[in-house]
Order: sequence, then C-alpha cells, then structure tokens
Amino acid sequence: MSLGDTIGTPWSQEDCDKAIHALEQADSLRILVVGDLMVDAYLLGKVERISPEAPVPILRASRRERRPGGAANVALNLLALGVEPTVAGIIGNDPEGQDLRSAMEDLGMDTAGVLALNDRRTTIKTRVMSGGQHLLRVDEEDDVDLEGEDAQQFLGQLATVLAAKRFDAILIEDYDKGALSPTVIEGLLHMAREKDIPVTVDPKFRHFDCYKGVSLFKPNLKEFRDGLGLIWEDGDTHAMGHAMEEGLERLMEKWEPEMVLLTLSEHGVRIRTLMEDIQHAAHPREILDVSGAGDTVIAVATVLLAQGVPASTLAQVANLAGGWVCEKSGVVPVDRRALVEEIRRLPVTT
Repeated sequence: MSLGDTIGTPWSQEDCDKAIHALEQADSLRILVVGDLMVDAYLLGKVERISPEAPVPILRASRRERRPGGAANVALNLLALGVEPTVAGIIGNDPEGQDLRSAMEDLGMDTAGVLALNDRRTTIKTRVMSGGQHLLRVDEEDDVDLEGEDAQQFLGQLATVLAAKRFDAILIEDYDKGALSPTVIEGLLHMAREKDIPVTVDPKFRHFDCYKGVSLFKPNLKEFRDGLGLIWEDGDTHAMGHAMEEGLERLMEKWEPEMVLLTLSEHGVRIRTLMEDIQHAAHPREILDVSGAGDTVIAVATVLLAQGVPASTLAQVANLAGGWVCEKSGVVPVDRRALVEEIRRLPVTT
C-alpha cells in the first residue's frame, strides 16, 4: 500500500451509532494525561510593511494571549469531549509555571500530577500571527531528560495519582521536552500494566523505541520515518510504500502495540492491528492551521479506545476530528457537538 492509496472500509450505520454513543458517554471517563506541559503563547497583530532595517515584516501587535499547551492541550481536547482529565507533567518553579498550573485548574483540570522543579524553566512556545497567518514561532525551553532524583520524584507523584483514582486510560503525550525520559516511561508503563489500564501514546523522535506493548501508538509520517530510520526519495511513491510496509511490520513485531494509528496529513490515516490494515482518506478541508491537530487525534482516539470502539471506526473518527481543527486558526480543542454532526454527515453504506 502506498501513501496515496485508500482502501478503507464501508461506513455503516452501526459504525456511526457506536462512535456517537462513545462520544456522548465520554462524560463518564477519567483519563490521565502524562507528558510535556507548555504554554502556547500568541502575539497577534497585523503586518502592513517591511522593516527598513532588514527584509522582514513588521508586526503591529494588538494583543497577547496565553493558553495551556502540549500535553495540557490534549487535556483541553479531552475536557471539550466531556472527559474528566488529570494532568501530569513538569513545570518550572517560576511565574510562568504557576500561571500555567492556575490556568489548567481554572479550566477544570485536575493537576495532581504536575511537579514544579527549581532547575527547569516552564516551556513556552510563542507564535507570531498576522490576520490568522503564522509568521514565526519562538521556543523557550529546557529539554534535558528527567533522570535521577527528579525522575523518581515524578514517578512517585504518578504512583500517588494512580492510587487515588480509577482511570479508564493513560494518554502519553511526548514532545521531546524531557519529562518523558526512558526512566519515567519504563516506570509509568509498569504501573499501567499492574493496574491493567490501556495506554495510548503520541510519540516524538527521541524515545520512539521506548513504548513497548501499548494499546495504541500514534506517530505522524515524519515521526514514523525518522523514528524507524526509513529512507525514500521525495516523490518516489514505490520506495515510500515499500518503506512504510517494512516499518509497520518492524514496529508491530518489535514493540508489539495492539494498534498503530499512522497519521498521513492530507492523505488521511492508516490503522494497523494484527488483524487489519486500513487507510482512510482525508476529508476535503480548507486547511488554515495544522497546529494542535495531532493533539485532537490522540484525544479522540483515546476516548473511543477506552470504550471499545473498533479500530477502523476509531481511525475514521479521529481522522475526521483532526481535519476539523485544521480549519481553525491557532491551537484549538475539538468541539464534541460539531464532531458528532460531522460523523452524522458521513455517507453510510447500505
């Protein structure tokens, strides 16, 4: 199967009903989100001229905004779906970290798993925007892996959180900012197995190979390619298709996930389990901003997986949700009511 191929499965009324029922029952779920927390900051304004000092645009700034980002944005998506999320991650013991914690709590998130450290600063991603167009991003961060006493302190906090409540799933959101070091990943997966809690993972490059035996593994095409060291020339669809097949086989055999949800941008998604291998096409969209689409996909997929929705249906709905948020400017959570309406509009095969 090459990147552009679309096999898919018929979308039945039963698929539609299962997906909508699962979304409508999301209020009953508790999900622990573990990962890299950050601030999504925005400098908004309008560009009207080019600088006389250098060939760069001058932004006439009109306002600034700050929102919880990274793993916190995944939790925002879960909140928007009706889920009760608990957030776990690392912030700096600085004003930005205090503000981030307060913002998450004000939005209704349980922050019992958030640990503030003196020797790290809170990650901030600042996006410079003009009229809905993304001009520049500035990152302020410390991304060294959490090890030693800090890692053990974080694992202890995770153990306390997992002992205090029943969770329907653990969602790991890895942005390569260091909170999810190999030590933390190994300890967390061990705790999840002991408690028989399904784990979904949105990986990045650095620790791509640390997530063995999870319920759902969701890389995008670049993460999949880089994480497995796959090689193909741009435009060589035959070589790309062959490399993807090889990579999926290796991933399934070596790391043994129950399912792989591979997001393929404008080409949709591919879902791979031991029993099926299906690619769903992307839905026609006016793409405005892809920021946060992966967060939405993993949030929706986790909600559906926690309720036993079949893999192909899960992939179709997560694909639909990711496309929906790409029509919005900036990082925004999915809207459950809008997603249900999108599902209802999918053509049913009789």
